[in-house]
Amino acid sequence: MTTYSVNSKVDFYFEKEEKWKAELEQLRAIVLDCHLAEELKWGVPCYTFEKANIVLIHTFKDYCALLFFKGALMKDPDKILLQQTENVQAARQVRFTNLKEIESKKEVLKQYIYEAAEIEKAGLKVELKKVSEFEIAQEFQVKLDSDPDLKKAFHALTPGRQRAYLLHFSQPKQSKTREGRVEKNIPNILIGKGLND
Repeated sequence: MTTYSVNSKVDFYFEKEEKWKAELEQLRAIVLDCHLAEELKWGVPCYTFEKANIVLIHTFKDYCALLFFKGALMKDPDKILLQQTENVQAARQVRFTNLKEIESKKEVLKQYIYEAAEIEKAGLKVELKKVSEFEIAQEFQVKLDSDPDLKKAFHALTPGRQRAYLLHFSQPKQSKTREGRVEKNIPNILIGKGLND
């Protein structure tokens, strides 16, 4: 049987933290007690089961959190899972502002972690919205309608890249800002690059 313990490559994350140090150490102990492997992904501690991402620990200005990758599939009997923004489809967070909150939820958190691992073992997938269900900013639609090469290049992108562009283009309230975003990103779309490539 594999024994899970701290991963020295991840230590720096906990050592550099000042504001949430005690909270992060407690979250780390709880997750490792659930027999997940500790890895460093996206610059933060990520915990996996048989190489599949289950949960990660991260910090923000006003809170620290556990993020469950497939939290949308979890039962959440304690109503502690939060959707970060309306555009986050699969992941869900449990947020904390102090050590006492974490300590009081220790057993509940373990149950949630075990459930998340079971979801992964069962091979369950979050059904993501189709690209066609996302709003297309009018400014981008005009460009797609007038430029067949752009339209072809956009539809050749992976669904994830298409979603990222559609969200990025539709976020601003002002048309001028949306138009600017579209213009800036057309060259990358034409060469098959995603928003963050």
